[in-house]
Amino acid sequence: MARADLDGRSIKPLTICMIGAGGFIGSHLCEKLMAETPHKVLALDVYSDKIRHLLEPESLAWAGRIQFHRINIKHDSRLEGLIKMADLTINLAAICTPADYNTRPLDTIYSNFIDALPVVKYCSENNKRLIHFSTCEVYGKTIGSFLPKDSPLRQDPAYYVLKEDASPCIFGPIEKQRWSYACAKQLIERLIYAEGAENGLEFTIVRPFNWIGPRMDFIPGIDGPSEGVPRVLACFSNALLRREQLKLVDGGQSQRTFIYIKDAIEAVLLMIENPERANGHIFNVGNPNNEVTVRQLAEMMTQIYSKVSGEAALDVPTIDVSSKEFYGEGYDDSDKRIPDMTIINRQLGWDPKTSLWDLLEATLTYQHRTYAEAIKKAMSRPVASS
Repeated sequence: MARADLDGRSIKPLTICMIGAGGFIGSHLCEKLMAETPHKVLALDVYSDKIRHLLEPESLAWAGRIQFHRINIKHDSRLEGLIKMADLTINLAAICTPADYNTRPLDTIYSNFIDALPVVKYCSENNKRLIHFSTCEVYGKTIGSFLPKDSPLRQDPAYYVLKEDASPCIFGPIEKQRWSYACAKQLIERLIYAEGAENGLEFTIVRPFNWIGPRMDFIPGIDGPSEGVPRVLACFSNALLRREQLKLVDGGQSQRTFIYIKDAIEAVLLMIENPERANGHIFNVGNPNNEVTVRQLAEMMTQIYSKVSGEAALDVPTIDVSSKEFYGEGYDDSDKRIPDMTIINRQLGWDPKTSLWDLLEATLTYQHRTYAEAIKKAMSRPVASS
């Protein structure tokens, strides 16, 4: 059956150059494209572990529609040729874990700005459409966070909801290197927007608001470095799997919204297949209905993991730690991240569906099934003596 876009036009098969296809978002997007569309994917990444199941079985229906190219876009002359071969480039490549922002600020800035420059340049020069993944962190802190604590305006959601075309980008001082990521992402957004305005680049910018689900980040010591610090979901999952206390940075008072990866990928597919509606737009992609404090998230995950694993929770499941102790010098944070959904709903008719409880249950079921035995084996090994 022929596929049609939101305006009833037939969708032609595309060749998509996906940079960062082997990561969390890329792996889910590749699955979606292979299972539900006729599109081809040139999958670019340094690693292919998370999409290996899409590459190995030659007998599957999508055999030949996905090709993996092991390249590092920092220094690979093949990049422009692969972009030229495609109708659309999707750039997912980034360093995007908060633990790296203030400990590896140079790498963070290079990865998220300098390394993205050739991608934008090649798309613009070769008249290729670009979907670029940015971050909700470009908004920085909310206006509401600067209001006096006793101000009645603090109760007005208008000072907290983040709008693509209206909200300012408010970062901390330069010595708070945690904002290196947000600043680099904002600058590449401005460059893409300028290429569109001055040189006609067809672009869409995506601002994800805490997409979570299976295959997110890594579990330290199992499929990632033992000393690595992934994002909050994987950090908490790791602690639950090891029966350790969940560490709440500065009491876990920051508020976040979370969206299930499968809901978010539906939005991306709409952007891919409806260029007339998506080009020239910046889209928040999140779920404003799934807002909790990080402390509440820890409490929910503890409860759900007990259900999934059949193991009783620890008597004291959480412990408070300072941001300096957990992340090191230079850390800072935003207070709330609530996406305004007006533009994406108007342009693409998209709304998220999955509740926070359901998405956490699906994710923790995957985490337990995938990692529980490996962690038990790792923890049972004797510690080598020095």
